[in-house]
Amino acid sequence: DWGVSRQRYWGTPIPIIHCEDCGAQPVPEKDLPVVLPQDLVPDGSGNPLVKSEVFHAGVVCPCCGKPARRETDTMDTFVDSSWYFMRYCDAKNSEQMVGAGTEYWMRGSGMDQYIGGIEHAILHLLYARFWTKVMRDLGLVTFDEPFSQLLTQGMVLNHIYSRRTAKGAKEYFWPKDVEHVLDDAGKIVGAQLKTAVDSADGLLPVGTAIDYEGVGTMSKSKNNGIDPQELISKYGADTARLYTMFTAPPEATLEWNDAAVEGSYRFLRRVYNYGFKLLAGDYAAADAVGASARDLSGVAFGKDAQALRLEIHTVLKQVDYDYQRMQYNTVVSGAMKMINALESFKGTDTPDGQIAAIEGFGILLRCLYPATPHVTHALWSSLGYSQHLGELLDAPWPQVDANALVQDEIELMLQVNGKLRGSIRVAATADKAEIERLALASDAFLKQAAGAAPKKVVVVPGRLVNVVV
Repeated sequence: DWGVSRQRYWGTPIPIIHCEDCGAQPVPEKDLPVVLPQDLVPDGSGNPLVKSEVFHAGVVCPCCGKPARRETDTMDTFVDSSWYFMRYCDAKNSEQMVGAGTEYWMRGSGMDQYIGGIEHAILHLLYARFWTKVMRDLGLVTFDEPFSQLLTQGMVLNHIYSRRTAKGAKEYFWPKDVEHVLDDAGKIVGAQLKTAVDSADGLLPVGTAIDYEGVGTMSKSKNNGIDPQELISKYGADTARLYTMFTAPPEATLEWNDAAVEGSYRFLRRVYNYGFKLLAGDYAAADAVGASARDLSGVAFGKDAQALRLEIHTVLKQVDYDYQRMQYNTVVSGAMKMINALESFKGTDTPDGQIAAIEGFGILLRCLYPATPHVTHALWSSLGYSQHLGELLDAPWPQVDANALVQDEIELMLQVNGKLRGSIRVAATADKAEIERLALASDAFLKQAAGAAPKKVVVVPGRLVNVVV
């Protein structure tokens, strides 16, 4: 039940001619395509094609030759968007609807990834699959399905505020003009204007009570959208991008929160400030940056530098996996872990520490680049990474260094009678007997045992030791 026809000027013309004697007739193939006139201006009185003499001029019935009129309805825009991705694959083809370019890029299982909101999942996705199968049946393409994978984006929600005018109509107010009324428990029980606002009933003063309708999908009609330009002007485009990626998984709904936007901005300031701290330090010299870009297997990293590299490369491994799953919120949280580790690192007064810090920050910039391209590009260029790895857009994706993940020591949780009582550090190569010895000699165990002899020691490799007394 797809309504292809719409009474609008824009859209693909429907190639039908109406004759009083012969009825609806298809436009002959030699007269295709039907082209819309370019000079019509919609004036609100209906479809201007109905009154356009240019559009109807010279049209005759293809059956009887008598004067006739063109169909003035145009196709739903879904008709175009149901196959435009195929045309992108073959943009220079001037002879056919689709050709070799489309067959090359869409071969096999079609487009790799489809991303759309929930309304696309039930409308556009359905139409695109239908259109693809029609093109397949017509011999235009050889594949059966247009898309391999689907990611249904969650909707962005915001508060909705309204009031009834004197004539009973409903009008809506922008969230920036409103403040909540809270009860003693902090629950929202209403709303009022925090600025004077023009309305259908004249100027409404500060404090005017209005209705609070809860949260709902951002909509122009309900005045609860956010102007991206306001965010960009105040915080920059990177903050707006980072906030939408970090606040929720891409498939989940996102409730807009101005305070959280501020948090995303502060995080980027930390990254920016740390970058220029590196730039100001002696270790930002070209030789240190260059060293971080090379094979580091021959560098003798000290204990602190090893710990930093372990944390950075452990997070990188997770970030790499999360990008492949399109879980951008955990990508950003991984970047936050990286900046925490870099800010906490105190070993930049040694050559190995300098290299480890600059390597780690270069990894952080590349991990953040898809989310925040502007600030990361500026830092990448300013710190000299581009001299050794090329511009950030073309730089290789960071690879997890297996050597960085090797630990000399590991931490095991220490339980006594099944309850967590502390932890012990053991050599990564320690066997069961050595782990038992260290656990029984630890202060945490001796304090809890109070002289009691251990009855049993259970070692879970890489995780914990449980001593039963």
